[in-house]
Amino acid sequence: MRNISTILSIIALALTGVLFYLHFSGKEPKKDASVDAGKKEHKDFRIAYFDIDSLQSSYTFYKDALEEMKGKETAANTELQELKGRFQSRYQQLQQQVTSQAGQEAAQKELASLEQNYRKREGQLQENLQNHQIEMTRKMRKQIEDYLAEYNKDKGYAYILSYEPGFIMYYRDSLYDVTGDLVKGLNEKYKVTKDTKKEK
Repeated sequence: MRNISTILSIIALALTGVLFYLHFSGKEPKKDASVDAGKKEHKDFRIAYFDIDSLQSSYTFYKDALEEMKGKETAANTELQELKGRFQSRYQQLQQQVTSQAGQEAAQKELASLEQNYRKREGQLQENLQNHQIEMTRKMRKQIEDYLAEYNKDKGYAYILSYEPGFIMYYRDSLYDVTGDLVKGLNEKYKVTKDTKKEK
């Protein structure tokens, strides 16, 4: 029994010596290649963002689309005001002319029909404006997405996010802000498209 204890003590002492030697000899253990690859991948995982408000305020297409939208809204409001004016004018005319019971009933039917036409046209104009706004938003989104795909070919960002105040609660300062690049590139592409349309 004593011999076994002595042998185990000697083995433990030898192992301790080996461990001390390895620890203090200055030799670094071999690095795992997969760890290095993971670190490299993490280092290459870059995220950029652009400020959607700044982009919209500086993007010529968006400004032109807004002007076009305002023009359509003004035209729609003008048309509705004219219809309203005609309705009021006809209402006053009928009030002065109609005296009989039968005439009043006919006048009420006519006014109801005019009001119905007004409401119908109002709904059509609102729908047209809404569809136009959706189409402009879709076009702008497509232009940004297409440009980002082209822009990122040699940049190598893993993600490019759109930032809106209140949408992302926190982001590190080390994220790459590419808003200026996007505004410049998109405006250049849009200018070419706009100039081509003018020449036709």
